[in-house]
Amino acid sequence: MTRKRRRDWAMLASGIWLLLSPFVLQYGDFAGKAALNSYVLGIGLAVFATAALLRPRMWEDWANLVLGVWLILSPFALSFEAEAIARWNHIVLGILICADALWVIFRRRIGKTPT
Repeated sequence: MTRKRRRDWAMLASGIWLLLSPFVLQYGDFAGKAALNSYVLGIGLAVFATAALLRPRMWEDWANLVLGVWLILSPFALSFEAEAIARWNHIVLGILICADALWVIFRRRIGKTPT
């Protein structure tokens, strides 16, 4: 399995984690802002990862970067920063997703990774 495929499977796993995390980590309210944000972004990550697994394109990495940035900012923008477990779940996963996306985008820009 190529590195690209492993990354796409990791993004799919991240999306699934976001979908399940309100239940696993027991966010305060399963229909609250933190949980709804997890569901929506989890679906988004899973869709983009599935698209990348079927036919890799550079736009998926840009989409992951946007989702990662939103994951980092969302606890503050949606005012669920008081829910520590949800906040840190979003921030840590967002940092990991952003780092991965930036790494791939940078490598493509310098010609080290095929499109």
